Amino acid sequence: MELVIGAILIILIIFVSGYIIKKKFYKEIDRLESWKIEIMNRPVIDELGKVKQLNMTGETEEMFERWRKNWDDIVAVELPDIEDHLFDSEEFTDKYRFKLAKESNQKIEAILTNIDAKIDKILGELNELIGSEESNRAEMEELSAEHKKIKKTLLIQRHTYGTSIDALEKKLDSLSEQFVVYNDLTANGDYLKAREVVIMLKDEIQTLTEKIEKIPDLITEVNIIPSQLNEIEEGYKEMIDQGFILDHLNMDKELEELRKSLEISTDLLVKTEVKEVESGIYEQKEKIDLLYELLEKEVHEKHFIIKNREETKNQLERIKESNEQIKEEVNFVQQSYQLLDGELNTPYSLEKQLTKLTKRFEVLETKITEDHSAFTILGADLREIREGIEKLNQDQHDFSLHLQNLRKDELEARDKLTELRRKTNEATRLITKSNIPGLPDDYKQLMDDVNKHIQDVFKSLNEKPLNIKVIQDFLQNAIEAVDVFYNKSVEMIETVVLVEKVIQYGNRYRARNRNLAEGLQRAEEYFRSYDYYSALEEAASAIEGVEQGALKQIEEMITKEEI
Repeated sequence: MELVIGAILIILIIFVSGYIIKKKFYKEIDRLESWKIEIMNRPVIDELGKVKQLNMTGETEEMFERWRKNWDDIVAVELPDIEDHLFDSEEFTDKYRFKLAKESNQKIEAILTNIDAKIDKILGELNELIGSEESNRAEMEELSAEHKKIKKTLLIQRHTYGTSIDALEKKLDSLSEQFVVYNDLTANGDYLKAREVVIMLKDEIQTLTEKIEKIPDLITEVNIIPSQLNEIEEGYKEMIDQGFILDHLNMDKELEELRKSLEISTDLLVKTEVKEVESGIYEQKEKIDLLYELLEKEVHEKHFIIKNREETKNQLERIKESNEQIKEEVNFVQQSYQLLDGELNTPYSLEKQLTKLTKRFEVLETKITEDHSAFTILGADLREIREGIEKLNQDQHDFSLHLQNLRKDELEARDKLTELRRKTNEATRLITKSNIPGLPDDYKQLMDDVNKHIQDVFKSLNEKPLNIKVIQDFLQNAIEAVDVFYNKSVEMIETVVLVEKVIQYGNRYRARNRNLAEGLQRAEEYFRSYDYYSALEEAASAIEGVEQGALKQIEEMITKEEI
């Protein structure tokens, strides 16, 4: 029984599997059938009908016959062949011969793919031909209008194109011939070749239009440049006659090269080589502007030399006089102030710089007198000398100001010393007035240091000659010491007052709190030995142990009393 059931199950599985596979193959056959119908419905016939409306001669007729033959082969041979293969696939599938059915389907797909490619090619060539005919007709109308416009321009404005007119008219005639070629190709049905002519005409007419627009301006430029070159040459010769040295400009060679370049541009203009002419003229104009600039610079530099030569000489004399005054000033200042080696050598360093500038100026004057150098070179030398004079002037001014400031620094130091003494006395007066029981040893040492620093400043101010650098160093040390001393005095007075107030405040708890009494006792001992900071720390700790925040209240109370 089990064997029977197992056999039935196997048969059932085979049957179901076969049914599923057959359904899959039928679905593939249906897809291929739909593809075949889609190919048959593609608009090849409609597109061929459009071609019949064109001039069916020459290339068009040959292409039409080829397309029609290809389509007839597809319809009469290849599609029926597909029908046979579809029938075979169905038969193989019905008989469960799936391998053969698969092979048949693959053949059908290959044929359909090939047919699709052929139809795509036919339709592509059809569209290209029809599109070319339509595009040609529309664009040729515009090109014909442009051609007539160019012809009219050359006829009316012939004189504005000079020697270029022959090449322009020759090109125009060549374009006219291409219009005839286009018409012949179109008449013979060679629309694709006619399209090539249209594209060529479009480029050529655009290029010719640009040339017609630019050539009149280029002719004007070419005609102006010779007069500019003559003007430069005349100006150059006049400047030579006036004594200018211009050998470094190589003017004759530059003008010769420019004239050769202009001849080349003129020949190119006859050939209507517009881009090359534009490039050449641009370079020539740049060179001409440079030559003008160089000549103008020579004139400008001559005027600069004439204007500043004598003034520069006078400036050197004034600097020499100033330097002598500085030497005298240094000798005078030395009697009252000590000068460093660098400061003592400054007048001689300035004198050395002055000597160099003076020699450079003498050499420059010799060159100017001999008339063997270009004014641009002489002018550059003169500018450098004047820059050196300006720097030397500034150095002299700075050094003189430094010497004058020595007296100012001395007076400021004396004023500051008086202020430090006043501040020290003020701190001492505050200590005396506060009735402090005694002074701690560190405070006494601080007072000794202050007196020593002040004495150092005093002694340095009474030396002859004065050393301002030493005075300022001593003064800075004294300022720092006095500031520390004054702040320490105020701080100590405030600490003493606070200790007294804290002990007085704590006395109210003294009899009732033994720890507090002991703390205040230690604080009083510190106080009597002039250790006020330890006394405050001990008293504050004792009272805060009894009444939290008491110290802050006492400080606020003291502040109110001072107000």
